Amino acid sequence: MENKKPFRIKSIAEIHRLMNLPKPQHPLIGIIDLKGLKNDPNIHSVISEFYVVSLKRGCDKLFYGQQRYDFDEGLMAFISPGQVLRGEANGVPHNLEGWMLFIHPDFLWNTTLAKKIKQYEYFGYSTNEALFLSDKEEIIITGIIEHIRQEYHTNIDKFSQDVIIAQLELLFTYAQRFYERQFITRKITNSKIINRVEDALTSYFSNEDLISEGLPTVQYIADSLNISTKYLSSLLKQLTGQTTQQLIHEKLIEKAKEKLSTTELSVSEIAYALGFEHSQSFSKLFKAKTNQSPLEFRSSFN
Repeated sequence: MENKKPFRIKSIAEIHRLMNLPKPQHPLIGIIDLKGLKNDPNIHSVISEFYVVSLKRGCDKLFYGQQRYDFDEGLMAFISPGQVLRGEANGVPHNLEGWMLFIHPDFLWNTTLAKKIKQYEYFGYSTNEALFLSDKEEIIITGIIEHIRQEYHTNIDKFSQDVIIAQLELLFTYAQRFYERQFITRKITNSKIINRVEDALTSYFSNEDLISEGLPTVQYIADSLNISTKYLSSLLKQLTGQTTQQLIHEKLIEKAKEKLSTTELSVSEIAYALGFEHSQSFSKLFKAKTNQSPLEFRSSFN
């Protein structure tokens, strides 16, 4: 039986061996070209213990959320340690081009980037939520990578790490800018995602099983849309100014106001019906969002 368990990779040297490449120039950072790359067909997925940044061209199709896209543009993906990286089902495409950059966390030790890299939420996105680059954007990214490549192939000295770290910070800052541009420019897809969030919340709060199921979670909403929690919250915050959790609370308060104004249910009964285990938690949230207690709202409405 074929083993589908992800292959765990602990070092840059190990992934070079896995891809039948020469030894890396540096033990904690590596950069490889994808053109002509050969991989082990028996390994379909890997879990690495380092950061992976890649730019690819030449795949035929890609899922982006719920939609499938052709992409002739460059496509970037950012993977943090512990995430699963899945290869092509039929091996590496013959026309694949681009590069992959590997960064071991130890390379960042005692630098400002060691903490800052955790602030870049796109390292928590799924690979199907990759960054689509315009031609101009790809030129910028490629220029930075060439600076890193040049330093990578230079003899290591006391300045090597500082120079590469500076280029990495620039790379990640541009990636942040381009992702925010993508949230805005892919309006059709993003509008559909927002509508589906609304539909998912409306359906959830209309469910008779809400009492047993409890309040909806960010994970539930993300799973229903088949995208990661971090990408969903980043997208919503960029387009609506609110996170997924804030939208959940907004829908919750909307349903609470409806019940307070159209029924004679007690506050405790409404809290229970909306999935709260304790009515005090419901009252506290309601007041935080409306500046009124549930009873004050009901009184003012009447």
